[in-house]
Amino acid sequence: MTTRPQFYRFHQGAQVLPFAPAEYEARLAALRQTMNSLGVEAAVFTSMHNIAYYSGFLYCAFGRPYGLVVTDTDCVTISAGIDAAQPWRRCYGDNITYTDWERDNYWRAILSVTGTGRHVGFEADHLSMLQHGKLTSFMAPSAVTDIAPATMLQRMHKSQAELELIRAGAAVADVGGFAIRDAVKPGTREIDVAMAGRDAMEMEIAKQFPDAEYRDTWVWFQSGINTDGAHNPVTSRVLQRGDILSLNTFPMISGYYTALERTLFVGEVDDASRAIWDANVAAHEYGMSLLVPGASCAEVTHKINAFFEERDLLQYRTFGYGHSFGVLSHYYGREPGLELREDIDTVLEPGMVISMEPMLTIPEGAPGAGGYREHDILFITDQGNEDITQYPYGPDFNVVG
Repeated sequence: MTTRPQFYRFHQGAQVLPFAPAEYEARLAALRQTMNSLGVEAAVFTSMHNIAYYSGFLYCAFGRPYGLVVTDTDCVTISAGIDAAQPWRRCYGDNITYTDWERDNYWRAILSVTGTGRHVGFEADHLSMLQHGKLTSFMAPSAVTDIAPATMLQRMHKSQAELELIRAGAAVADVGGFAIRDAVKPGTREIDVAMAGRDAMEMEIAKQFPDAEYRDTWVWFQSGINTDGAHNPVTSRVLQRGDILSLNTFPMISGYYTALERTLFVGEVDDASRAIWDANVAAHEYGMSLLVPGASCAEVTHKINAFFEERDLLQYRTFGYGHSFGVLSHYYGREPGLELREDIDTVLEPGMVISMEPMLTIPEGAPGAGGYREHDILFITDQGNEDITQYPYGPDFNVVG
């Protein structure tokens, strides 16, 4: 009778990573310092963002658990058999494949690296109650520590290699923006314009990163009433002259997200809409001027709030004014400690990357109805900031079609 293993190593093909091995060694060295300071002997990561950050592997769960185990000596991704050797080819370090012949072989694979009775670090903001119970049952840890906040702080400070990749991503977002602008005309559907932007970005990513895996790049292109929310999905609505538009391009390169967001109008813009648009552009420029070392997220937020309140527009603000960039996406990952909101006291430092993206939503039926949003990505530098977004904002360039 054939013996079915609970887990095994299936390593074939060359390993191809988003960054050089030295980048992952530096990230792991910093992580191990954190683990040592917390007394953690084995870190068990389950989130897409931390697994990708420390190993380069970005998983596709499809209902299966994935993991990364880091100890003083080991860095091992844990993947499902359905993926065969692809996780091995796309991870730094070792990889173990678990099988589904027996329930919970995932935890047995983890246990083969960690052993029992150790002080375990985990991500409390990601591990479900069910899987936390299994961690406790299988690993019998001597102690457990939530390591997610410390890893978030590490991810907020970008390396030079990360900054270069983010810069390239912002340029790809601009490519998508120009393709969308060219596609805008009365009678065209949102979905057709969105596809033009997405296709242009995917072709550009393939050109710049021939060894990458291509996945998850997308566009939200909204028109008319569909601009009222920042994350409204694309529809088949047909563009009409005078429509307000929201251009949103999101290239994804090896788990690294960048974005371009702009307000446009089809053919013409009425006076009421122009006044709102101009005010939002002014807030955008003011906000970017505030993103300098030493400023806190809350301080920046309060200043932009005051700017809008002076113009009787604050009630139309819909969300915070910006967020961090790096390994994140619309369905995984976030660095909530670096968001421009009233309740975030993080102080900006060189090496951080953050957006400025004020948005005003004027209700349907009111003069200037629609959602107005501008979005640039900025590197915090010793001298202030560097805006890496190149696509122009404002009425002079974005009344099109």
